[in-house]
Amino acid sequence: MGPAVDVDRRLMLRYIGLRLAVTVPVLLGISVVVFAMVRFIPGDPSHAILLSMVEPGADISRLEQDLATLRADLGLDRPYPVQYAQWLSDVATGNLGTSLRSGGPVLDELLLRLPATLELAAAAFAVMVVVAVPTGIVGAAHHGTAADRLARLLALVGVSVPGFLLGLLLMYGFSARLGWLPTFGRGTPAHLVLPAVTLGLGLAAGVSRLLRAALLDALSQPYIVTAEAKGLRWRAVLLRHALRNALLPVLTNTGLVVGGLLGGAVIVETVFSWPGVGRYIVDAIASRDYPVIQAFVLAMSVLYVVVNLAVDIAYRFADPRVRVEGVRA
Repeated sequence: MGPAVDVDRRLMLRYIGLRLAVTVPVLLGISVVVFAMVRFIPGDPSHAILLSMVEPGADISRLEQDLATLRADLGLDRPYPVQYAQWLSDVATGNLGTSLRSGGPVLDELLLRLPATLELAAAAFAVMVVVAVPTGIVGAAHHGTAADRLARLLALVGVSVPGFLLGLLLMYGFSARLGWLPTFGRGTPAHLVLPAVTLGLGLAAGVSRLLRAALLDALSQPYIVTAEAKGLRWRAVLLRHALRNALLPVLTNTGLVVGGLLGGAVIVETVFSWPGVGRYIVDAIASRDYPVIQAFVLAMSVLYVVVNLAVDIAYRFADPRVRVEGVRA
């Protein structure tokens, strides 16, 4: 037992080392793609900054001569390879750049808005678990019945309805018509309900369908027949034996769930005027704020890679079959 554990530990450390080594070129490739794509966005950020300096309807012809000076001050007149090398060297030292719109450090502005996004993501994750787990279990335990068809119908609706449309419908029903919940902003727990439900329900639909399929597969395995032959109650067989194994595919899907939380937060924060990172990025895209867009995508890429690495490691601890195959290899 001891040598096997040592071999498995060495294989785990080697696996983590290889994944971390592969992460470096992946992040470099992502940085190149992001750097190129944001510069394909139509419009000139320096021109947008100049327009923000004048009153609406004012004569802007005199400001056009300052455009070249402003581009030089922002470093936008340099060749793209030089801009990329400068940005990459700044990132390596922990400097994510300076916002073209506000003139403040991008890292400070992201950290200022990050708590609001984390609060929304945590609440949405809780909604997802509360909705997805019961509906997935009910659909698998009562396969082919009316309860199963209802659970599948709700999951299909949740997958099909876009997040912004669901948010507008909830806003109209619970805010405009009933007046139970606030519509915009952040401040009280009531402000969190509609954004969290909007984001959580969209993710719950996919997780519920995955859990139902995994449970149905687990319930068809021979060990379920053995557990029933031992006289265990059906509830114990379902929750203690089948559900534990069915959660493994759901655990693997955690990386995609995190991506859905981050991507969905951009839309939900915009709809509900939630002062988080997502809304900040939407404003940055509208104003062609290159450093903010690049820093956000790079930070989300790092987070996504780290979460998927953590999921892979957790899977090896959760499933003994993975450890045994690793030791034999």
